[in-house]
Amino acid sequence: MAMTVKAIAESINIMGKRSGTAMKARETAPICEMAQEESKAGASYIDLNIGPARKDGTELMPWVAEAVQGSVSTPLCLDTTNTDAMAAGFKVVSNKTDAIMNSISAQPERMEKLIPVAAETGCNVIALLWGPDGMPRDSNERAAMAVDLMMALNEAGIPNEKILFDPIGTPITLGADQIASGLEFMMMLSDIAPGAGSTVGLSNVSNGVAEHLRKYLDRTYLIMLMKYGITTAIVNSYDEELMAICKGERQDLVDMVHGMMDGTDPDPATLSGTALEHYKTYKTLSGQTVFSESWLEL
Repeated sequence: MAMTVKAIAESINIMGKRSGTAMKARETAPICEMAQEESKAGASYIDLNIGPARKDGTELMPWVAEAVQGSVSTPLCLDTTNTDAMAAGFKVVSNKTDAIMNSISAQPERMEKLIPVAAETGCNVIALLWGPDGMPRDSNERAAMAVDLMMALNEAGIPNEKILFDPIGTPITLGADQIASGLEFMMMLSDIAPGAGSTVGLSNVSNGVAEHLRKYLDRTYLIMLMKYGITTAIVNSYDEELMAICKGERQDLVDMVHGMMDGTDPDPATLSGTALEHYKTYKTLSGQTVFSESWLEL
């Protein structure tokens, strides 16, 4: 049985050249085109990231949401650090129960402002394991934050089935320890929050790495997360190979990496092409080889 992951397409972003320019100029055409491209690529959700949008967030978020839902039927994922903009955006979302709020972190002020909005709209919620002191240090800190978030969400009437926990992907350039902690947390998740889903921003793992190499890290990292049942992932839907992994079309590669995670390494001399790329990339992401930008050539 092939494993699949629902893709949350990340490219409509205030920082993106095509989408950012269109957002600032309030031009709907480029944004609608991108939403259609992402849907066609197989995205299960379209992420609309307006960033902090301090000046005009309460006007920009509803504008983007209305534009996109007018051009595709794919559910939306509203993404902003501006809590007022988030609330304003959900007012115009037509399919609220299928939409995702990205995100509520374990910071008291975000929880206070956003949990009532999520409870009222009945949307899905990304519970981001980022606390008052920022990044959790290890899997136990992640677990403690997850429990706090889960209890607060449940208390407001939001069931685990509506929650997607995000253990936070960290750049490989900072070392493999935090990547391992995130995976450890994923192993614990079904015990901590039965029925809950999970997600991760895949491109965080390759942040700071040369652009042409980032896709290899994102793809292998997704496969590693799949071993622990990741249900959704925030992805670049323009990467066809990554989307093929999401759709369950690369089960042989998934099986190989999962075998390596269990301690059964194939003989690299027998591998070529994509299999060899995943083999070498897994060695780096798991900390078995020290990260350098020439990891694929070694």
